[in-house]
Amino acid sequence: MTNGSDDSRPGSGGRSARPGLLLGRPFGIPVYVTSSWVIVAVLITLVYGGIVQNRLVLGPVAYLLAFVFAILLYASVLVHELAHSVVARGFGLPVRRIVLYVLGGVSEIEREAPTPGREFWIAFAGPLLSLVLAAGAYVLASVADPFSVTGELLFQLWVANLLVGVFNLLPGLPLDGGRLLRAGVWKVTGRAFTGSVVAAWGGRVLALVVVALPFLFAWSAGGRPSPWAIVWGLVLGGFMWMGSTEALSSARVRERVPGLRARALARPAVTVVADTPLAEAERRAGESGAEAVVVVDAGGVPVSIVHPEAAEAIGQGRRAWVPVSSVSRALTRHSVVSVELAGEELLGVLTSHPLPEYLVVDEDGGVFGVLRAVDVNAAMTGEG
Repeated sequence: MTNGSDDSRPGSGGRSARPGLLLGRPFGIPVYVTSSWVIVAVLITLVYGGIVQNRLVLGPVAYLLAFVFAILLYASVLVHELAHSVVARGFGLPVRRIVLYVLGGVSEIEREAPTPGREFWIAFAGPLLSLVLAAGAYVLASVADPFSVTGELLFQLWVANLLVGVFNLLPGLPLDGGRLLRAGVWKVTGRAFTGSVVAAWGGRVLALVVVALPFLFAWSAGGRPSPWAIVWGLVLGGFMWMGSTEALSSARVRERVPGLRARALARPAVTVVADTPLAEAERRAGESGAEAVVVVDAGGVPVSIVHPEAAEAIGQGRRAWVPVSSVSRALTRHSVVSVELAGEELLGVLTSHPLPEYLVVDEDGGVFGVLRAVDVNAAMTGEG
């Protein structure tokens, strides 16, 4: 029930393994459902089946209808997430996939919205469509026999969409209402980071409220909270707390992106030919103050970069005999970046093809240095 981008740090692995069963590709967007969905489906079937049985007296069929409600709930979540994704793609933001899991769904949008207005519409599209569907199903349910299977299904449909729409409008990350709050604060202050901080703390407050609700309701009624209510409160509250904390951490990382400079982050490098002994290459690097070794061909064209871990694995006695080519990683067209790249443009190039290191070239195409993913990640997390 959230929308956001994944870990955008270089070398973080890029596209992860499939998170579950591929359901299809509506609008060209892969949709996956995790095995955790079965847990919720079983719980809804068991709990809601008894309610349906009391209303319609259908026998075992009541539990079949309850299972249909579980499917309708997740179909509502899917439609909700598709609204986010379609609007995001309309604004030119790539969508990796949609994942449905135990507590809802997430649209994995690979870049942040560039303006608060676009952030608002991407976030609002999901709840808006959910509420429109809820209203439509409610109108149909109002003219159907409430004690018929059709009436029950329409009732389930409008309730499912109402739940999805209203819950997601709560003002705190990682919910859509938190992104609406973020967009508003961003618009007023001119700083996306400030909006993220406010919305993340809003999510933390909501998490505490959700955990406390079963106890507050029980106290107001003069009774004790149901164990199930406590468990669900802790699960939902924990989900919201972790989501808001992750959003806050991500915002802090994103705040440092504009300060990234390939020129500043590149380590100075020395160039050697492929048959140069590792010991000789290290000696030259030490004399010139270089921290990386780039291997070039006979024409001086870079072909690979010495891999530090592979080089360190060579014993001191063998380094005078091992050529640098045997401990180097070959360069590809994705391994080379311009020294002029900075900020979002630099990060976009690096995350589109995550690698441990990149060759940084100057304006004339000459070797400027080597950019390591660990250095970029350290700069983004404030550890550098």
